[in-house]
Amino acid sequence: MAAASARQRGELQEELRQLDQALSLGPDNPIALNARGMRALADQQPAAAAQFFARATEAEPREATLWMNLATAGRAQADADAERRALDRALELDRFHFMALLRKAELEERCGRTREAVLGWNAVVQVAASIVDRPPMMDEAIRRGQAYLAAQVVDLAANLDREFGADRAADPDLRRFNACMDHLLGRRAIYRNECQGIQYPFLPADEFFDKRLMPWLADVERHTDAIRDEALALLESPGEALRPYIRMDKGMPENKWTALDQSLDWGACFLWEYGEPNPAVLDRCPATAAALKLAPQNRIPGKAPSAFFSILKPGAHIPPHIGVTNTRAIIHLPLVVPKGCWLRVGGERREWVEGEALAFDDTIEHEAENPTSERRIVLIFDVWNPHLTTAEQDLLIRFYSLQQD
Repeated sequence: MAAASARQRGELQEELRQLDQALSLGPDNPIALNARGMRALADQQPAAAAQFFARATEAEPREATLWMNLATAGRAQADADAERRALDRALELDRFHFMALLRKAELEERCGRTREAVLGWNAVVQVAASIVDRPPMMDEAIRRGQAYLAAQVVDLAANLDREFGADRAADPDLRRFNACMDHLLGRRAIYRNECQGIQYPFLPADEFFDKRLMPWLADVERHTDAIRDEALALLESPGEALRPYIRMDKGMPENKWTALDQSLDWGACFLWEYGEPNPAVLDRCPATAAALKLAPQNRIPGKAPSAFFSILKPGAHIPPHIGVTNTRAIIHLPLVVPKGCWLRVGGERREWVEGEALAFDDTIEHEAENPTSERRIVLIFDVWNPHLTTAEQDLLIRFYSLQQD
């Protein structure tokens, strides 16, 4: 390209003339637009560079490099929102784009968005550590990420001491909570079942909980017929209430959830989701809403409870997986179950029976299948793990409230 040759010879005006001539011949050419944007950056004209890069991304939206260059222009203008949008687009194309992850972590740290920065640096460290023959710059990124995360742990420890008292270890009633916090802060290991989120130590790792631990379940079961009627009526005209349960972020590589991603093979109608009610569904299902009030639901803003009608189409299979935290129990109230549908938790497999609730620890590997020619409908909701004391439940609510500040 003539412009590149001119740049190599140090003839910057000739380079600029060649680039402008190329754009006059092909105003939507992403290569020419990108080259012109790079020249504008070199000339310390980030606003002009952003315009060229934006036009380039319009012409070639699936090229991550163009979005990275647009992010660079945003950073040069101190426009955090523009930089963030461009980096997010690059990550939609490749969830493990290392430079996009690194730039996103740096951006969120620079903006003082601690929660997002923690997530960002965690991703940087994990991706870099997974590469065997990584370059020195990745090792440096790991060191920076680990230093930032360690500093956040120190801050969290100080917050916990202020909230619960630095001498809390002396209180025997706080033994499990303290072990939970110490594990969270990296002070101790726990031999445990598997959780993707917070792990509460010393709780029995039951596959299926003994229903005698949950005497209120019988009252919920007595509402089965009314709940079933409401679920069936809702599914006759669900509108936007019915959606795929699995909805992965764009850019995720193929994995065990790919077959169910954005698919109504496993559909859900949420009454509650991460602690937020869904009035559009609750208003249509008053008997179900009343039955849920009989359960000791774990009310944690932004996290719990969740309650939904789970619809598994004929032939659908939910692959083996684990849940987020063992501080909760998952309840299944079977409503419409063709014979042969099953749920496996750990080493035990059970078939659902309509009207007979099941309670289990979803941090133990579990899977489900509907091998029949009819749909399966189950009401699923979460409650506190029955082995937690009321005092421990209150401690956890207080801990989660710190994260909301």
